[in-house]
Amino acid sequence: MIPTHPLTFLTLGMVLTQSGCMLPESHHWEDSNGSQLHPTIQKLMKGYNRYMRPNFNEGPVEIGMSLDIASIDAISEINMDYTATIFLRQRWRDSRLVFPGNESVSVDGRLVSLLWIPDTFIPDSKRSFLHDVTVENRLIRIFSNGTVLYALRITATIACNMDLTKYPMDRQVCTLQLESWGYNLQDVIFYWTRGNDSVKGLDTLRLAQYSVESYYTSVSEAVYETGLYPKLVLHFALRRNVLFFILETYAPSTLLVVLSWVSFWISQSSVPARTCIGVTTVLTMTTLMMGARTSLPNANCFIKAIDVYLGICFTFIFGALLEYACAHFCTVQHQTELLQEFDDSNRNGTMPVVSSSQPNQVLELGSTQKDLVDQSGTSVSEAEATEKKPGKGCGLTSFRNASRRAVSVFSVENPHNIDRHARTVFPLTFLAVNVFYWLYYLFI
Repeated sequence: MIPTHPLTFLTLGMVLTQSGCMLPESHHWEDSNGSQLHPTIQKLMKGYNRYMRPNFNEGPVEIGMSLDIASIDAISEINMDYTATIFLRQRWRDSRLVFPGNESVSVDGRLVSLLWIPDTFIPDSKRSFLHDVTVENRLIRIFSNGTVLYALRITATIACNMDLTKYPMDRQVCTLQLESWGYNLQDVIFYWTRGNDSVKGLDTLRLAQYSVESYYTSVSEAVYETGLYPKLVLHFALRRNVLFFILETYAPSTLLVVLSWVSFWISQSSVPARTCIGVTTVLTMTTLMMGARTSLPNANCFIKAIDVYLGICFTFIFGALLEYACAHFCTVQHQTELLQEFDDSNRNGTMPVVSSSQPNQVLELGSTQKDLVDQSGTSVSEAEATEKKPGKGCGLTSFRNASRRAVSVFSVENPHNIDRHARTVFPLTFLAVNVFYWLYYLFI
């Protein structure tokens, strides 16, 4: 009696079980051969070499392309790219797949490894992937004349060179390029199946900050060191919606400029109030400028339109603060001059005269001029009052007069007129600058 190991029975049982499980499947495959589908596929695959392109040694393969843009998920100015989900459809004719009849055969996408397919790729893609839920999103359909339709769903992040000089009133032109990786123009030729109508979905696309202005397709060649390769390009123009930026940046900055003009109607003697308005508006404008740059590249060579406008607003706000500093300085300087004149008149026995353009200044009389007013209330003529000449200190008086004349070059006759003129000059200048700004960036 031959001894038997227990593992022998276990192995034999597994073989019999597997054989029993495979028999029904084989039987089902044989039953399916009664239709025209499986014999056709088996016949087509017999002797088919997927490593050889169609029309080998007979000319290039013509591959037609069409696109459906499902969505454009994100457009990044920082990375200068956009993320899109597309349906890519490719058609070509393979004479080895011709079968009788007028029907088409849809093959499981997982059988793509049995057929020759083009090596199409996106040259500007940074990241991309093929959707695989619940299975890989592929479609293979074979027509009776040998035409093969190969479709797949891809999400790709594609580079887009942007010109941000007119941001946020800019218009960006991005591209989606399709090229052949290994087959040159002698092997394959790319073409759009229906011209501009080969691209669908852009007309109905809705984006957060952009609107699709126009698009068109083109056929060109990619030149590399290894040769010339076919290339198809989709060009589409995106116009940014400026309303969001008007509400977020332009309107607040304009209101801050108007707020800084309130100080022109506040008395110059209210130093804390005017200083508080000026400093607060300057700091608020600085914060607004920093916030507007957070969504943009930190280091770039672009002077954007929004930077120009924020710079204009900051200049007007800072100018309003400097206006008060200048007006306050002129007021203090004018009061100092009046005091000096009054002191000199006391020493020389003359009476300072206040011009009619300075109604706020009070005419003060020194103790040495008391005798100039008689009991009837009438004043003695200026000629008599100025007849008294100084006897001493002529050199010191001349030096004071010379220094006073030098300072008078930078002084204003009436400092209160500075605020009066600023109430008109600042708004009119800001309005003129705004008209020129919007005309330039919107229409030029």
